[in-house]
Amino acid sequence: MNFKKYIIHAGLMIITPFVSVSVSAAGLWLYEAATPEMGTASAGRNATANSASTASFNPAGMTRLERDELMIGIQPMYYKARFDIDDGSGSGGGDGGNAGGWVGVASLNYVHELAPDLKLGIASGSYLGLGLDFGSDWGGRYFVTEAEFLTFMTAVNLGYKVNEQLSIGGGVNIVYSSLTQKMQWNNPGTIPDSKIKIDDSDVGYGFNLALLYEFSPSTRVGLTYLSEVEFDFKDAVDTSSLVGGSGQLFADAKVDLEMSLPQAVSLSLFHQLDEKWALLGSAGWQEWSEFGKTDLKFSQQGKHQDDRDFNDTWSLGVGFHYQLSEPWILMAGVNYDSSPVSKKDRTIDMPLDRQIRYAFGASYLYSNDLTISAAYEFMDAGKAKVDQSGTATQGTLNGEFEKNYLHIFNVNASWKF
Repeated sequence: MNFKKYIIHAGLMIITPFVSVSVSAAGLWLYEAATPEMGTASAGRNATANSASTASFNPAGMTRLERDELMIGIQPMYYKARFDIDDGSGSGGGDGGNAGGWVGVASLNYVHELAPDLKLGIASGSYLGLGLDFGSDWGGRYFVTEAEFLTFMTAVNLGYKVNEQLSIGGGVNIVYSSLTQKMQWNNPGTIPDSKIKIDDSDVGYGFNLALLYEFSPSTRVGLTYLSEVEFDFKDAVDTSSLVGGSGQLFADAKVDLEMSLPQAVSLSLFHQLDEKWALLGSAGWQEWSEFGKTDLKFSQQGKHQDDRDFNDTWSLGVGFHYQLSEPWILMAGVNYDSSPVSKKDRTIDMPLDRQIRYAFGASYLYSNDLTISAAYEFMDAGKAKVDQSGTATQGTLNGEFEKNYLHIFNVNASWKF
């Protein structure tokens, strides 16, 4: 292998850990969308279908709405991710402090009647994503210093009522994504560290399919499918600050990064037990094994793929509604998501573990035209032990996150026209 080809393969080893999304310290898919469904930890969200938020979760459910409806929500989140480095980690420096912080999310859902059995829905909001910021002087700086992947999705959907029991729906998903990842480069001798940065944005397209089946006025199930969404970040790698031989890493080759968000299937149940109580449940599957594969495309040297051995994930959730009085509905729920990565394959840029969500909320019918809802959720994102070996310039990184968690709040209002 000649020197030039060796440098390219070394660059592939260094950069591929950072091109996959580095977001929350658990699974990457945030169900929370600034809607009332967060009050049950999203259990039953594909079958609830009692507000404009069904435009996001199950467009077939739009046929249950009797009037046009607009819902707007805001959702601040606080994310805590603190990594404790064990003795023997090779690069010196501190633990990096809390790599999380506050993140804001907002959403909009609108449903409009085109015909008695045909509804149009528009849904906009965050698709998934959070970020990590360890700083430039922590002990794992040669693996990652900052990583952020943000997405914003707008879906245009139709829902059609086939008969009294069955409704179907679907539409187009337009997803904007922004990727930023940074690391320090360990220069030889006394030369100060250089930086490698990945920074780009792209728009991907996908689709969704849905159905809602009502066994009776008190019992219904919802089934949804989300397609894969592909992104291509063009010439995204900036190595301009590298010095010496390292500076030739990508001197004559543009580097494109290709990745995809996984397809997913979700099944939900809503069952009204009596005048006061309703039971909700959900089960889901996401193809994170495909997300773990990242392609790097060099303009002169062709394409290389890195497979991070991700696993497909599954989720289970259960919740309830309680009609406290005529205007008030109380909600609570719990949801479990499996980890997309095993301990042996876990890396600091994606310290993923299982997720457990605990949530409660309330909905208040202010008038026949206006409903106001609020919810709180605590997400336990696990501890995520990391034992990672890098290249000769990176060294090793061993340690464990303290229990990662998110505090999530939302308030939303829904107007009927």
